[in-house]
Amino acid sequence: MGRVYLTTPLLFQSKILCLSLLYLLTTLPLALYVAFSQTGCLFRTPPPLPKPRLFAYPPSYGEHKYALPTTRSACSSPVPFSEYGTVLQEIRDLCRNSSATAASPRSPVLRYFQGKGDSFAGNFSAKKRMSFFNHTNGDRVEVPCGFLQEFPIRESDRSAMEKCDGVVVASAIFGDHDKIRQPKRLGAKTLETVCFFMFVDDATLRGLAAHNILTNINGEVDMIGAWRIVSVSVSELPYDNAAMNGVIPKHLVHRLFPNSMFSVWLDAKLQLTVDPLLLIHSLVVSKDADMAISKHPSNVHTMEEAMATARWKKWADVKSLRVQMETYCEMGLQPWSPRKHPYTTDVPDTALIIRRHGLKSNLFSCLLFNELEAFNPRDQLAFAYVRDFMIPKIDINMFESEVFEHIAMEYRHNLKRHDAGAPASTIKKASSRDIKGSSCEAYLLKMWGESND
Repeated sequence: MGRVYLTTPLLFQSKILCLSLLYLLTTLPLALYVAFSQTGCLFRTPPPLPKPRLFAYPPSYGEHKYALPTTRSACSSPVPFSEYGTVLQEIRDLCRNSSATAASPRSPVLRYFQGKGDSFAGNFSAKKRMSFFNHTNGDRVEVPCGFLQEFPIRESDRSAMEKCDGVVVASAIFGDHDKIRQPKRLGAKTLETVCFFMFVDDATLRGLAAHNILTNINGEVDMIGAWRIVSVSVSELPYDNAAMNGVIPKHLVHRLFPNSMFSVWLDAKLQLTVDPLLLIHSLVVSKDADMAISKHPSNVHTMEEAMATARWKKWADVKSLRVQMETYCEMGLQPWSPRKHPYTTDVPDTALIIRRHGLKSNLFSCLLFNELEAFNPRDQLAFAYVRDFMIPKIDINMFESEVFEHIAMEYRHNLKRHDAGAPASTIKKASSRDIKGSSCEAYLLKMWGESND
């Protein structure tokens, strides 16, 4: 009878090969863990699970058309977010504590100009406006902050806005230039904690009705998904320019929602893709900041932004832009330099603004709005001027544009505006005259690196 011999397969006869296979099987899982954890795709605290769609739009409305391209990664996150439940409780506690101490004499508040005025914000001279920048006298000084003329809101809406005593997300569509987009990835308790308000004018209201999105036009409460719709009549708005009316809820949100503790302003061209509570916690609360706003992706100096505004006809009255910049230069505005740290740029992207309402944040908003009424609604041009000269200094977290792309999706405007922000009779080409003798000569030389100072 033949014998059966058991032999070791050739594959395992080499000790080196066996050790190599053992090493591979041991290190491969570790390598995968390190690689994915570095990109943030595995084992990170996930955002809250998405809820069902808040609102089903008819196909004719085209909610998701005209999205702008982005370089953001769908995997890695440039900003860390804490666990949703922890954030929810912390912000609720902050709001309760702030409400409890708001009436305390030790809690600084702003006193606002009251009464009627020739314009919505008083239209003061440059020197008079700057006299309000130093607020070391605290609540003994009344600060002009709009509402010297009526901002037409229904009483039912006004009452709801006053009852919003925690977090508000606000946006506006005037002139039917954008589409209402629902926020994404909201947590389970966010709609119970956060108020969403969308301000619209007559033209936008008619557009919504035409798509059968908003049929209860004369009702007391109009809701579209997460958004409560607040309609205002064009004939009663304080400004002829739709963009200027739009910056009322954008920069005076603390006055429209006097009891809110935090706010997120969202230009209507944006769609939130991260829960607003996570944004507030990561970009404001954890940074101990008064405000969080994105850096401009390319411009650093105010004058660069002014030139781009004229070049791309974002505001067509070039003469008024020159007057504005020369006024700021006369008042002492300097180009950005490392001396301005901790401020890392003079030009923000103001499409998304996250605020902790308080003395410094509210004062900054009031002073900035006064500059917008004096010149134009291009808020990036007055940003550094107000920030650099106001006292007390505001703490701003100016985050990178990569963060902005991660937390919001940007869409093109639905319609093109032909007036470019100014009547055709006032549109003039930029002058090519020498800067010699201009009040901005020193500013420009420093910005170009040609100054000896």
